[in-house]
Amino acid sequence: MSCCAHCEDAGDLFDREKARTELRKYRRSGPPNESKRLLIDTLKTLYLQGLTLMDVGGDVGMIPLELLEAGVSKSTLVEASPAYLEVAEQEARRRGLEARTTHTYGDFVKRAPNLPEADIVTLDRVFCCYPRLEELVEASTGKARRWYGVTYPKERWYNQVIGGLAGVYCWVRDMDFRMYIHTGVEETIRANGFTPFYQVNTILWRVELYERNSAA
Repeated sequence: MSCCAHCEDAGDLFDREKARTELRKYRRSGPPNESKRLLIDTLKTLYLQGLTLMDVGGDVGMIPLELLEAGVSKSTLVEASPAYLEVAEQEARRRGLEARTTHTYGDFVKRAPNLPEADIVTLDRVFCCYPRLEELVEASTGKARRWYGVTYPKERWYNQVIGGLAGVYCWVRDMDFRMYIHTGVEETIRANGFTPFYQVNTILWRVELYERNSAA
């Protein structure tokens, strides 16, 4: 498969070994990080029966798998790592959910014009991997008919340090891929027609759920 430099770097960083490790952890004890669990658990409190989901940057497919089993009718997963996408497809097949899932490879912003809308759109730890926040928010909120869920790094000095170290690592490996600590995330999402109804912090991450404004 061919794609942009961003996707090629994502494929190098998030390789088959990491994908299989993530899947083993998930099978053993569920979603392996607190922010993802909070996002999934809060979505499960909503009425999901018959709704559709789009998960952007969906790693090995944890959010789609969890929500499909909780009542979502169909899901679309968009992922820039071929290895993660392959593992996600295999796990959906193993669970008997392949008929209700679609897996798409590539840069979501570039793919978005050809992707369907969904009742729910989620982006778990995706903003920090993408350089152009406004483009990503506009493309992803444009696909969300009702709810929009995100997790992203808090604007704290220690996350800036982590991002800097990640940048050095990528520079040494001659990659364009970087970790971004974007400012004004909530304001950008609000500007695209959504209002938050759930917001919580972990040590490193911000977890937020939004609902589309009725006027929009």
